[in-house]
This record gives sequence, C-alpha cells and structure tokens, in this order.
Amino acid sequence: MDRLRASLGIAALLAAAAVLLDASGAVAGGRWGAEYFPNVPLTTQDGTVVRFYDDLLKGKAVVINLIYTRCTASCPLETAKLAQVQRLLGDRVGKDVFFYSISIDPTHDTPEALKAYAERFHVGPGWLFLTGKDEDVRLVSKKLGLSSPTDAVTRDGHQPALMVGNEATGEWMRNSAVENPKFLAAMMSDFFGWRTGKSVRTYAKPVAVPPTGKGEYLFNTRCASCHTIGKGDGLGPDLVHATAVRERAWLTRYVAEPDQMLAEGDPLALALFAKYKSVRMPNLGLNSEEVDAILAHLEQRSRAALEQVHKR
Repeated sequence: MDRLRASLGIAALLAAAAVLLDASGAVAGGRWGAEYFPNVPLTTQDGTVVRFYDDLLKGKAVVINLIYTRCTASCPLETAKLAQVQRLLGDRVGKDVFFYSISIDPTHDTPEALKAYAERFHVGPGWLFLTGKDEDVRLVSKKLGLSSPTDAVTRDGHQPALMVGNEATGEWMRNSAVENPKFLAAMMSDFFGWRTGKSVRTYAKPVAVPPTGKGEYLFNTRCASCHTIGKGDGLGPDLVHATAVRERAWLTRYVAEPDQMLAEGDPLALALFAKYKSVRMPNLGLNSEEVDAILAHLEQRSRAALEQVHKR
C-alpha cells in the first residue's frame, strides 16, 4: 500500500530539484551524445526495431519514462497523465517532441502487450512504447538517470520520473511523471522554447494544498486523469453518485487497495477491470483520512449535480 507513496516521495524530491543537467560533465569535452548514450536495439509496439541513439534520440526533443504493463502502482497513473500531456501539446508530439515509454519488464512486455497497453490509454501518434533485452533496458535506464536502488527489489518501486531532453543542445531535465499534466505541458513548452514571456512554476518553494479542500485537491491530482464527476466515463468510470450506488465499505477499500481486491478476485473489481479495457486502477498509497476526503468530495459533487438537475 505504501509503494506508490514511497515512489511519489522520491518523485517529489526529484521534482523539487527540477534542474537542467550539466551535459558537459557527462562526456569529457562535449555534450551528451553518441559517446554517452548507448545505441542498443529496442523494439516498438508495432514490432519495428530501432536504435536507441540513432533513431530515437539523435537531434530530437524527447520525453522518456519507464513503465511496465502489469504494474499495479504508479505506471497506470504515469501513463494516464502523460496521455493528457500529449493531448494538451497536440500535433507537436511526433513533430517537435517525441514520447518514449520503455518497459522494465521486457520478458513479459512483448510488442503485442505494449500495443494493447497503449491502446487502453488512447495513446496518439508520436509516442512509442519500447521493449528489448533486459541488459539493454537496464543500461538505457542507467544512462538516462531513471534507474533507482529500489528497482532490484521490486519493479513497483521504480521512480515515477520523466527525463525531458533536447539531444541537439545537450539540455536535460528530470521531473515527476505524476505531476499535473497542465504544468508538465507548460514546462515542456518553455523548456523547448515554444513560447516565451511566461514562467513555469518553480519548485523552490513548497507546494501548498489549495484552499479548495483536501478531497478536491486529492481528486484533481490523483484521480482526475482517469475519472470525472458527472462528465462521463474516461479511462475509468464516471464517479458521480458512486457513493450512493456502491456499498461504503467496498468503495472505501477499493479506493485504498484496488490492486489487492483485483488479485483476490473480487467480482465487482474484476467486472470493472474487464469493462474498462483492463486499465488497472493503481494503488495510490492513500491513508484512511485521504480516502475519506476523496469520498466526501464525491458526495458533495454528486449532491451538487443532483440539485442542478432538480433546478431545470
């Protein structure tokens, strides 16, 4: 239950740094390039073999993260948020910037498995999901600075981090992969020089919970990538009136431990998993107070939606 919380804590520290990496220090006398990045072969979700440096990095602006399709912790949340970033950036993805998600479970994550995973999240053009030999993936991960000591213990302990880089200029920046998609899109626009005159939020100061309420804050930052309240199904079900149609005890546990309930074969959890294209609801590591706050927010928003109907 605490796996994602630990990963999010690591990611928060990474985001707090959020600094441009000094490329000149990576390779004596020059920026990061062919002398630094491995040119190992990887395979896309469409079965195309590509070279990591020559085909994916050289001369390009890129956004790279690590995932695996059986992940029950941060990967579904990372992918859902990055899918929102892709929609916000529009046709720049695949033209001005390229997204790459590399599997850290290459034995299981065949091109077919990655393709099905990408389709579940409605991934658009310009975003490749990649697999390869385990030793090659580990080398790429290490060179990108995305590997962590927890990787050897459990895949679910990997950092939910993004490497955002411009190989042509040698500039690289690491950010949390579970940050607000609007912030990530704005950060990328500034980093790659697509807009000027607007500053990106800095992490030099602590981020305060906005005065909208804890439940709304948690829903917007943890749940809104996959769910709406009264606006129809997304990657997951519309949650309007969820607290009225589901038993409270079941809903409380499902919000806290969806992976456990799915593993135990809970009939309703299995039905939701099947209905929503096998997109796993991640275990967000929420404590009981946070779960209660989210459910209270759902109740408040559901009442408001019902009152609007009655006014018509």
